[in-house]
Amino acid sequence: MKKQYFLNLTFALSLAATASFAAISVAQAQLVGNVELKNVAEIEIETKDAAGKVTRKRTPADKAVPGTTIIYTTTVKNIGNKPVGDIVINNPVPQHTTLVAGSAFGANADITYSIDGKTFATPDKLKVKGKDGTEVAATASDYNHIRWAMKGNLAVGKSGEVGFRAVIK
Repeated sequence: MKKQYFLNLTFALSLAATASFAAISVAQAQLVGNVELKNVAEIEIETKDAAGKVTRKRTPADKAVPGTTIIYTTTVKNIGNKPVGDIVINNPVPQHTTLVAGSAFGANADITYSIDGKTFATPDKLKVKGKDGTEVAATASDYNHIRWAMKGNLAVGKSGEVGFRAVIK
C-alpha cells in the first residue's frame, strides 16, 4: 500500500495595522518524508523599456497594500531515492485576501476548492447560503482552501509547482 502525502501549508503572512503587507520569509521550506516543500509569495512588477516593450518580473512580496495581487507558489521536490506518488497539497487562502478566480495552477494535478477547510470539490459543486437563505453557487471569494492532488509519481530529484493568486483586501 502506498503512503499518501497530505501536505497542509500555511503561508506566513499577516497584515499590519497600517494595511501594508508584513515582511515574510521569502522562501519558507519544510520536509515531509521524502518530499521537500518551498513556499514563496511574490508580486509581479511591469516595466517598460525605451522602445515601449513591457517586461514582467516577479519580486518578493516584502510589502504590499490593499488591492495588490500576490502570487503564492509552492514547489514540491522529491529528495528521496524512490518515486513518490499520491501527493496532495492543501493550501489555505491567506486571511485578508481574496482568491483570484481561475488563477490556481498546477500541471498534472486535480485542483479542488473548499469553503469550510474540510470538504473539497470542483467549483460547480460548491454552494453557499445566499442573502435570502437559499443555496447559490459559491464564487472564488467564498473559497478558503485549495487542494492539488498530483497525478502519477514524482520521480527522484524532480519537482512540481502549484500556486494561486490572491488580492489583499
